[in-house]
Amino acid sequence: MRDHIAHRMHCSFSLTLSLLLLLSLLTISSTTQQHGKKNLQPNSMEPSELETLFKIMDSMSSDQTWRVSYPNPCKPGSSWMGIECKAGNDSHLHVTRLDFGSPPSPSCKMNSIFPSLIFHLPYLQSAIFSQCFTHTKTTLTISLDKFFSSKLQQLSLRSNPALIGSIPPQISTLKSLQTLTLSQNRLTGPIPKEICGLTSLQHLDLSYNFLSGTIPNQLGSLKNLVVLDLSYNSLTKLIPGTIGQMGMLQKLDLSSNLLTGSLPNSIQKLNSLVFMALSNNRLKGKIPKGLAKLQSLQYFIMDDNPMFIPLPAEFGALHRLQELRLANSGYSGTIPPIFSQLQNLSTLSLQNNRLVGSIPVGFGNLSHIYHLNLSRNLLGGEVPFTSTFFQRLGKNLDLSGNQGLCLSPSEAYGVKKIGVNICGINKTTSLSKPLKHSEAPSLGITKLFFLVNVFFILFLQQILF
Repeated sequence: MRDHIAHRMHCSFSLTLSLLLLLSLLTISSTTQQHGKKNLQPNSMEPSELETLFKIMDSMSSDQTWRVSYPNPCKPGSSWMGIECKAGNDSHLHVTRLDFGSPPSPSCKMNSIFPSLIFHLPYLQSAIFSQCFTHTKTTLTISLDKFFSSKLQQLSLRSNPALIGSIPPQISTLKSLQTLTLSQNRLTGPIPKEICGLTSLQHLDLSYNFLSGTIPNQLGSLKNLVVLDLSYNSLTKLIPGTIGQMGMLQKLDLSSNLLTGSLPNSIQKLNSLVFMALSNNRLKGKIPKGLAKLQSLQYFIMDDNPMFIPLPAEFGALHRLQELRLANSGYSGTIPPIFSQLQNLSTLSLQNNRLVGSIPVGFGNLSHIYHLNLSRNLLGGEVPFTSTFFQRLGKNLDLSGNQGLCLSPSEAYGVKKIGVNICGINKTTSLSKPLKHSEAPSLGITKLFFLVNVFFILFLQQILF
């Protein structure tokens, strides 16, 4: 019995010892792994990526001798402005952002050309070139390394007068792209339909170039697009009806092109639209009835189009409108009284049209209006504004060129020149305070005063001579 108990105690001791040894080994292993992880903290770049970065920097900027001044450009404390790096899962640091041209980022050489090597940086998410390509002609060339897919989310080339040529169809390979800005360059040719395959795109700005051809029908596939700016190009023909498929769109700017036809009915589906600019095109025809559904719209700018239709009352239903610009477009008929309900309106430009009738009385109650131009129309009747309204707008009020308009004499005093006569006076009159009858000089009194002066002079001559 005693031997049996001793045997059990021996076994228990051995098991405890084994457990203690195992726990000790696990602790040592864990400590070793943690120590190893500390030693593996990312502090360097892969040699191939580092060399690609140096080649880009040497070709773009002469601000530094980059290889000498910044041998470890991603290492914390030694990186330069215009570059951002992040740690990867491979124990290395990787370039995620390059920014050139805008201080404090590196400036660009006068002879710099677009560095297609940026597409060989496997972790690059943002590339920005502003006022970089100014003297030596260059093109946007996209060449991807076949071993990895681009992670680029933002590509911005702005204000580069030497950036010429077309937008390459290969742009469709940048599948992660969310922002594409190619504004204020000298790009030519059509908008490639391949650009419509970038389904992650949220911001597309191709403004201020020399692009031609039509707006691609496939544009409607960009369901996530928030901003579309194609202004100041030479785009022709119709606005595609597929534009109504971009339900997330908040800004649409197609101004200063050669677009024809009328607004597509599908535009009423753009429920998120805040800003729409269509000025300086060749658009005509009716405004879609469904325009009144755009209850998020705050800016509608459509000057300089040969519309030649009655001024649509639908605009009066857009209660969030802050700016409405419809100048120089041949609108006819009267100004719809419903426009007086646009209580958020700050700017209304209806000049140089064919509008008739009177100014709606309710315009005087537009409390946020600060710019009102109704000049060069065929409006008539008495101006329905108070002196307080005149003083608030000052020079920002223009009613000139409306021969039938006149200003109430009771409101004329103190009103600065607005190009309107005083009611009851046929010829152009200064809008200073009118003289009262008692203040006006009498013709008889003037003659009497003249004769007295003559006799007085003759009397002095007889005395003196």
